[in-house]
Amino acid sequence: MALPACAAPVLWPPLQPEREAPARTTCPRRHSRVEAELAESRPGSVAASVSADPPRGVSRGFNSQPLTDEPLKASSSQAGAARAPLFALLPRGRRRRMHDLRRRWDLGSLCRALLTRGLAALGHSLKHVLGAIFSKIFGPLASVGNMDEKSNKLLLALVMLFLFAVIVLQYVCPGTECQLLRLQAFSSPMPDPYRSEDESSARFVPRYNFSRSDLLRKVDFDIKGDDLIVFLHIQKTGGTTFGRHLVRNIQLEQPCECRVGQKKCTCHRPGKRETWLFSRFSTGWSCGLHADWTELTSCVPAVVDGKRDAKLRPSSKDRRGSPNTNPDANSPSSKKARNTSKSGKNFHYITILRDPVSRYLSEWRHVQRGATWKASLHVCDGRPPTSEELPSCYTGDDWSGCPLKEFMDCPYNLANNRQVRMLSDLTLVGCYNLSVMPEKQRNKVLLESAKSNLKHMAFFGLTEFQRKTQYLFEKTFNMNFISPFTQYNTTRASSVEINEEIQKRIEGLNFLDMELYSYAKDLFLQRYQFMRQKDHQDARRKRQEQRKFLKGRFLQTHFQSQGQVQSQNPSQNQSQNPNVNANQNVTQNLIQNLLQNLTQSSSQNSIQKENRENPKQNPGQEQSDSNTSNGTNDYIGSVEKWR
Repeated sequence: MALPACAAPVLWPPLQPEREAPARTTCPRRHSRVEAELAESRPGSVAASVSADPPRGVSRGFNSQPLTDEPLKASSSQAGAARAPLFALLPRGRRRRMHDLRRRWDLGSLCRALLTRGLAALGHSLKHVLGAIFSKIFGPLASVGNMDEKSNKLLLALVMLFLFAVIVLQYVCPGTECQLLRLQAFSSPMPDPYRSEDESSARFVPRYNFSRSDLLRKVDFDIKGDDLIVFLHIQKTGGTTFGRHLVRNIQLEQPCECRVGQKKCTCHRPGKRETWLFSRFSTGWSCGLHADWTELTSCVPAVVDGKRDAKLRPSSKDRRGSPNTNPDANSPSSKKARNTSKSGKNFHYITILRDPVSRYLSEWRHVQRGATWKASLHVCDGRPPTSEELPSCYTGDDWSGCPLKEFMDCPYNLANNRQVRMLSDLTLVGCYNLSVMPEKQRNKVLLESAKSNLKHMAFFGLTEFQRKTQYLFEKTFNMNFISPFTQYNTTRASSVEINEEIQKRIEGLNFLDMELYSYAKDLFLQRYQFMRQKDHQDARRKRQEQRKFLKGRFLQTHFQSQGQVQSQNPSQNQSQNPNVNANQNVTQNLIQNLLQNLTQSSSQNSIQKENRENPKQNPGQEQSDSNTSNGTNDYIGSVEKWR
């Protein structure tokens, strides 16, 4: 039979009423008369075929209408119309949205019900587990099994708080970025601050064999005396940052005075008006913009001695740029002479190197922005180079905006192998005159000169290893920095994207710098490992000395306490066995001799003086003294064996 419209809410729940609209039911008898007539007048509707309901209180007869199975096989549209005649009058889009809303509402309620039941089951299981644990620990004093509803809610609140904390922690520290989530933070409480900074293995295989004197760099720098640090600043190697560290970040008795708005700082010695640092930020470009090794070794002594015009004097009789053929030019004596001035000042040269490809790209970007370095003197052998010896790569005021290909195509570009050229002695190859010797021989001489000067420098660092550079400088000059160095892996050079072909070409243009950097990196890392091992050995030796000192103090106090006990009971010692008394006397003599050996050196010197004043002694007394000394030595040997 056809179901009445009023019976539809029994099978299907009523729809939620819309906002700002009067609540209406799906039964036609509660609608207005117009709506009921519209519902009954629709052809094919179920409401039209249903007769009027009887008055309230009068029930419909069971057999008033025949039962059929047709409503069970009705279509979805007929079921929707029977369920809600007014719902069928709505537009199709509104009906679809209401169906989606009902489906979402049912899914949300289902999820909430599952979550609530799951948390309740978890709390119930945790309650029993905690109850069992507390019953085992506290015994009959704990009555966790009879936990009431308040304790159950408290436990559920704690579980929810823990889950919320885990979610917040995962949001703040996702993955393994948070240090607290790493196991290394628990395995090593004090991590090594000088670990590998380029994310490579801390151990490396040395390629070159260096002596102990090459690895051990210990400069007895006397800042109050005549020592002077000379900083050779190569372009685009991070020298500006390191130069600021030298004037602003070193712990000194008299720090450098740096004024706001000025690049130069005043770095005077304690109690003197002399500088202890020759660099860009202390004395300025006194020897020219980015002066190289050849310029500094001839200019710095003249500037320090007050003869500024001496830097333009030729250092040999030949002023035409001929190479220095003196075989003793690179001898240690000549190097020592060049590292000191006539006034007796000691010059300690330092520098910073960088990966050649990164340095080359960084210089190209700097030239693109308008850098020219026209103020560089390039003085060699007492004169600057001519325009034929050193042509320019550009015709205008600067080379700004030049592409990388044009920068690499210039054969006179000083960016090619700049580090080798600035660290070598150019007088050995005729300065900038390329016609003095063949190119292959010239490159070999320049590379060997740069390696030798770099190895004999007081200190050099690498841009790619900032913390290791700080460590080696502090160990070399016995000067500590206030704040640690920072490693910047993102630079202007790293932002330049080049393919493999361009990288190979840059390496080919800087093949001398590539070999020099490989040599410098190997020497740098070997020096670092050598100094670290030396520090570990010194720390181990100090700990051993402290243990020996503490053991000696312990034995001294122990023997003194025994001597005091024996001196307090002399009568009891005499009444005992004479052999035991004799042994105690021998032991007491040995204790006294051991205490004498543990005294300070001043007391030993006074005893030696007394022995010199009284050389005549009885032979029996000398023999007894020798016996007691032998016994003391045997006792000391037994003590050492016991240790």
